[in-house]
Amino acid sequence: MDRALQDGGRRYWYDVLGRSGWSVNYVKEVDKKEKIVRFYQEIYDQNGQLVEVHQKYPEDTGHQLVEK
Repeated sequence: MDRALQDGGRRYWYDVLGRSGWSVNYVKEVDKKEKIVRFYQEIYDQNGQLVEVHQKYPEDTGHQLVEK
């Protein structure tokens, strides 16, 4: 799936369902020339609540817990 961004770029994502009810969205943001500017994972619990974000690019920040 994809969605246009205000700066002319696009956000692409791919959803993956885990066996234990968790899900992950792999998200890639590109500029208007389709150059990758950010890539990260959004991790959701079995209730569909965002619990972690793991930025992979431009810098790997590791898993960051989301404040509730």
